[in-house]
This record gives sequence, structure tokens and C-alpha cells, in this order.
Amino acid sequence: MLATPTAKLWSPIRPWWQVISDRVFVTPASLYEIIDFKLPMLRRFFVTLFRRSFLLLLVVCLGCAAQSVAPELSQKIERQVRSYYKVPPELKVLIGPISPSADFPGYDSVVVTIDNGDRKQDLKMLISKDHSSMIRLTKFDLNKDPYAETMSKIDTSGRPTRGAKSSKVVVVNFDDFECPFCSRMHQELFPEILKEYGDVITFVYKDYPLTEIHPWATHAAVDANCLAAQNNDAYWDFADYIHANQREVSNEKTPPERLNALDRITLLQGQKHNLDTVKLQSCIKAQDDSAIKASMKEAEGIGVEATPTMFINGQKIDGAVPPSELRAALDRALKDANLPVPSHTATSTPPVAR
Repeated sequence: MLATPTAKLWSPIRPWWQVISDRVFVTPASLYEIIDFKLPMLRRFFVTLFRRSFLLLLVVCLGCAAQSVAPELSQKIERQVRSYYKVPPELKVLIGPISPSADFPGYDSVVVTIDNGDRKQDLKMLISKDHSSMIRLTKFDLNKDPYAETMSKIDTSGRPTRGAKSSKVVVVNFDDFECPFCSRMHQELFPEILKEYGDVITFVYKDYPLTEIHPWATHAAVDANCLAAQNNDAYWDFADYIHANQREVSNEKTPPERLNALDRITLLQGQKHNLDTVKLQSCIKAQDDSAIKASMKEAEGIGVEATPTMFINGQKIDGAVPPSELRAALDRALKDANLPVPSHTATSTPPVAR
């Protein structure tokens, strides 16, 4: 005996939107059950359709707003950029699409990219509507602190420190153990600057070896970090010694002998500070430079191109500057942090690398 269907049978007089259904056959006579298309399902269908249509329309509109630059205008822009910024011929100058400026009515905006393969620099330009002039403006967000933003991009966790343990003023120096100017800066900082500011400022070193011109700098950085992994003071004693005696390493006759000299100095520091010799030797042998590469990538992301490069609470100091200039920057950082500024005595001529 056949079961009687529990739902309503299809009726030709019902509206079409009430009869959209899944069919379930229940008898040999092809009687089938009708499941009513509920109103929420219909609502979801139209909402989804509307959203997809809106997104498609938005993509089309954006494509219309951003237009590729005409070849003649593109050539004019490139020539101006190459001339003004002295872009070498081997570097590429790429002209992005042009679109109405959101900030400056009456102008179009275009991004010009200078590409040297490894690095890219974007220049945001404004083009007059008649394409007769081009302007480059810098927009500043006064709600942000540029120095604080820079410091937020520098990871100092796990790095050896000197001076105050956790000061409001932090000096981060990107260093190269083979760099003569880094040697000069190091000997200005330690002990001269450290004596004056050591109780109120924290000093941190990070690695940026210029491998193209300093072949043993990366090896020295790895060895220093092997020491730092066990003892903070061992790192700084190594840094003091290498920066004061770079020629001891460089005067070795062959590259392998220079690396061996670095390893000997590292092991001596390990003995001096009673480190785990087996662990230290294993670290030296491994020469894991992943942390060095990460430090270099971080440095490039905040504009480091040479050594020494120092950041005093985010303010960038390029090169081995005179002690007076360094003190002025440190004093300003202390004042901004509402910390006491030390009194200064007459200083001697800055030391040079030996």
C-alpha cells in the first residue's frame, strides 16, 4: 500500500515563485512531493546576486578610473625623473597607471617606480589635467610619530645591550666589524659616550656587514653572536677588541687564515668568560648566518645603505659623525623623553681605527 504524500500536490494555479522546488518521486504514477521555496531562501538569493553585481561594477569602474599613460606622456615623465633624480641608464623607470587624485582636485596621480632589480623606489607624482606640469608633494600624517614607527620596525629582542637596562631612549647601531668607519664610531661610543650616558641610555648593536667589500665581516658577526648567545659581556669584549684591532685580522695572508684568526679571538673570549667551550666551538663551526641576513633585511627596510648607521629613538644618524653631533642628538632624545641630560666636559679628538 502506497504512503499518502504529506505535503501539498502541485497545482497549476499557484504563482511561479511558490513552486520552485526539489522533486521527490514517491509512486509509480509519478506523484511527487513539493517542498515550498521559503522566503528567506529567496531573500538570500537576491542579496548574493546584488553583491556580486556590485563588486563587478566596482571593478569595472576602477578600471575606467585608472588609465594607462599615453606613450608620449610616459616618455616625458621618464625623462624628467631621470634628469632630476640622476637615475643611471641601467636602472628601469616604470610609469604606473594614471588616475584622478583623491587629495588634489584638478590633478591626476601617477606612481613612478625606479627599479634596479633588487630594490624598488616608488615616487608619487601629480600631473596637471592638461599634462603640462608634474609635481611631487610629500604628505605628512600628523597623527603618527615617524621616529616611533621606525623603532617599531627594529627588533632588539635577544640582542646584547650596554648602558641602562631598559631606558626610554634606545640607540641601535647597525655595525660592520670590518668597516673602518664603524671602528671609529665604536671607539667614540665606548667608552667616551658610554661614560656620559650609560646610566640613562640603552645601546644595542645589530649586524649589517657590507659583504661586497668586507669579506670577513659576516664571519665576525656570526662569531660575535655565538658569544652573545652565552654571555652579554663576552659579545662586547669581542666587539671592542675587533674594532680596535681590525688590522690584526686583515694582515693575515689568506682569507682562510683571517677566518681562523677570528675564531681564535672568539675562543679566547669564551675562555675569558668561562663559556661552554663545546657549545661555542659547535656554533663557530656551523657559521649559521640566518640571523645576520634577517638583520640586514630589516635594516634595508628602514633605509640603511651603509655603515655605521645609527637610530636614536628612531632618528637616523648616518656615518661616523663627530662626538658633538652625536651628543646633540642624544640630548634631544633625552629631553623628548623627559629624562635628565648629563653635563658635558671638553672632549679630545675622536680616535681612529688602528
